[in-house]
Amino acid sequence: MRGPAELADALPYLMGFYPDDSVILVALHGERGRFGGRVRLGIPTDTTQWPDIAAQLADCLIPAGQDPEHRPAGILVFLCQEPRPGESGQDVKNRLRPLAQRLRTACGALEVPVLEALCLSNGRYWSYCCPDFRCCPADGTPLVMPGTSVMAAAAAYAGMQVRGSLKEMEARLTPRTGRRAAQQEKALDAAAAALVPRMLRRDGAAVVRRDTLDLAGAMIHRFRQDTPSGSNRARDACDDALITDGESADLILGLQDRTTRDRAAEWMDGPAAAAALRLWRALARRCAGGYVEHAVPPLTLAGWVSWATEDAPSARVALGRALSIDPDYLFAQLLHRAINDGLDPEPLRRCLREQREEETDGPGAGPEAAAQEAPRPGARHGSVRTGAADRPRGARGATGPGTRTTDGRGRRRAGRDGDRSRW
Repeated sequence: MRGPAELADALPYLMGFYPDDSVILVALHGERGRFGGRVRLGIPTDTTQWPDIAAQLADCLIPAGQDPEHRPAGILVFLCQEPRPGESGQDVKNRLRPLAQRLRTACGALEVPVLEALCLSNGRYWSYCCPDFRCCPADGTPLVMPGTSVMAAAAAYAGMQVRGSLKEMEARLTPRTGRRAAQQEKALDAAAAALVPRMLRRDGAAVVRRDTLDLAGAMIHRFRQDTPSGSNRARDACDDALITDGESADLILGLQDRTTRDRAAEWMDGPAAAAALRLWRALARRCAGGYVEHAVPPLTLAGWVSWATEDAPSARVALGRALSIDPDYLFAQLLHRAINDGLDPEPLRRCLREQREEETDGPGAGPEAAAQEAPRPGARHGSVRTGAADRPRGARGATGPGTRTTDGRGRRRAGRDGDRSRW
């Protein structure tokens, strides 16, 4: 990178998406400034939290007692936020200046300098470090057109993908509102009332598990038959039309059972993976009204399938949303930690395949145990072995869960505000 303009242009490729309302720190290593770990957090609206947030973010990339050979040589800071009503991009830059200064001070206290701090807002960028108005004018510098830079060409050659903005990615997982939400909530109430007597019958739990998995399999088959095209919003609308309120309610309630969820996690590779990911996202959007907490299992499954299909940015978004609803959900915790530690998902995939073959729920057989035992990058592991219902009308096309991306490594969670992702 040869200046602030190219650094600003590189940010979406470093993250895998266009960050909204985010503070991002990127570590640089060596004399040539090789990109290292990244950490992202939503900008807290409470300014009194800024000093603590700055200290935690700096500590994530520069832990105390770290081996000097692995300590960053410098830090890049990005503050990304769109103007509020009545604001300009320059107003955003001035409002966030105290946060930028806190971050510079926190990194300096750990003896690592902030080499550049940029504010990105309203299609422009400003530098907090450069005092020269000839290269960094007061009204900001326009960002380059997306896809026209050297970084864009290099990223395309390397197979790196930008998945839109963070808000757009989160919107695909956000529960519906309005009249459709009220209808879905009524269906969930009815399904919950019918579930209790079913569970009280002899072998009721086993029957509910089998019915839930049979229905999930039928829905995945239906989704595979109708793969929509167009924008993400259009695809999601088509997916929502492929599943009824009653079917959604039965699946959402059935997936609250841990054993059922673990069995549903087996749809993580092969031709079923893309359809399963679409189904889990659709179910997360159906957890309306008082059923928001029920979205945690489908969100976690969406994060798992995204990670298993090498889409770590989407996995972090889904798991971050799951943990924002239930910070103690163990499966989401373990997956999120595994992604941030750069672990390989194959041991968990292998465990799920073995669990399916053995038809056992014994101790240590579930995905939570496998996530805890996953080896570090570079460890030797086994080879990958990959393994009907009436359908409403829907659009046809082609879609998939994502392509390979690269990501950095973090050490600890930076806080609870916004997304919990570490980079």
